[in-house]
Amino acid sequence: MKRARTVSTVLLLTALSASLVLTVRKDDGYFADPAGLSWWYAASWALFAAAAWSLRKVPARYVAPLVLAGAVVVAATGLVAAPRTSTDSFRYAWDGRVQASGISPYDHPPADPALSSLRDDWLFPQGAACEGPDRAPVAGGTCTRINRPQVHTIYPPVAEGYFLLVHALSPPDTRHKALQSGAALLSVATAGVLLLVLRRRGDPRHAAYWAWCPAVPIEAVNNAHVDVLAVLLSVAALGVVAGRRVTGGVLFGLAIAAKLLPAVLLPGALSGVRRVRDAVAVLLPAAAAVCLLYLPYALGSNASVFGYLGGYAEEEGYDDASARGRYALLRLLLPDAWALPAVVAVMFVVVGYVLRRGDPQRPWSGALLVTGTAFLLMTPGYSWYALLLIALVALDGRWEWLGVAVAGAAAYVTGRALGDATGTVAYALAAGAVVGGWALRRRHAPASP
Repeated sequence: MKRARTVSTVLLLTALSASLVLTVRKDDGYFADPAGLSWWYAASWALFAAAAWSLRKVPARYVAPLVLAGAVVVAATGLVAAPRTSTDSFRYAWDGRVQASGISPYDHPPADPALSSLRDDWLFPQGAACEGPDRAPVAGGTCTRINRPQVHTIYPPVAEGYFLLVHALSPPDTRHKALQSGAALLSVATAGVLLLVLRRRGDPRHAAYWAWCPAVPIEAVNNAHVDVLAVLLSVAALGVVAGRRVTGGVLFGLAIAAKLLPAVLLPGALSGVRRVRDAVAVLLPAAAAVCLLYLPYALGSNASVFGYLGGYAEEEGYDDASARGRYALLRLLLPDAWALPAVVAVMFVVVGYVLRRGDPQRPWSGALLVTGTAFLLMTPGYSWYALLLIALVALDGRWEWLGVAVAGAAAYVTGRALGDATGTVAYALAAGAVVGGWALRRRHAPASP
């Protein structure tokens, strides 16, 4: 019976990989057929759920090799085509090229004529090659694959260092493959770190929630989002912070300096901390790491190292509750003007609960509660933001939070076909799944003596 379940899991993984290949290779699905692409997403998530469920009965000695082998195969599916649903990696490639020429990536937007000598036909096509929904005009019949070419980069220093490293290590004309390959290695490395952490404190089977999740090959590998680097550093930080606070703090600083979003994990890292010096042992190294990493760029740049960050936050509507899709669940219950204060109030309560009642030996549990709550309150429309949440689910095992990642994908892809209400409905269903999972776990929890 156990051998049959192992074989069944392998077959489901094979089917998942085939589905992901077809999903990634669907030409122009995001722009021309988002409804059709959504069905491929749904099929891949269904196969992922079946494979993860089947893994529960696989003998323990096979779990780690199977999870890691699956991580390699699943990640490889993201390499079968150029980026399909995001153009962010083109900015990464450009920032790496600019740094390699000795120029700060924060000083000039891509459209600046001062950098015209660095342009090539791949990132800056001309003529008929400019026909397409993912091209932005520059000047003189030239366009670019880089989004928002008129604004400065917003990526933090660890991300910028990664872009430079990939550029330096890549053979000429590798184009998108270099960043995709680097992201594939990072995603598999994350699966390996998850297995190491969970073998000591948890169930290694839960690592499959990251290793086999469809969002990883699509967002981390195919679209090559730098979030995967931040996730790797975050998982490492959460894995060591309970026993080595200073080391954990430094790793948190590196993670924050890769994407900023991992700052939301700090309350989880301080779960149950009672002494001020223990909190300082995490927060001070984290802050010092971020400052020291920004310092060389700040000294070597003429422009702000925060670039378009403020404009991006405004563009995404985080300061405007009436913006499309933002705070969608709260706006079903409250006037628009109350949404942002409600977010602040709820997050204050949740963070306070985690700091006071969280388990210091399982910092990822509090981190998942804080991060997941923030996602449900803010309802982000970019699906790759959920990569961090997926890794937290893998650490903690509360699979019901994966619905938040599904909701992000629905808002980003399916919403293009069915309208803005799609994201609201998807996040509402995800919230219902979280509440249902909490109730189910509470019902089956062992009674207190």
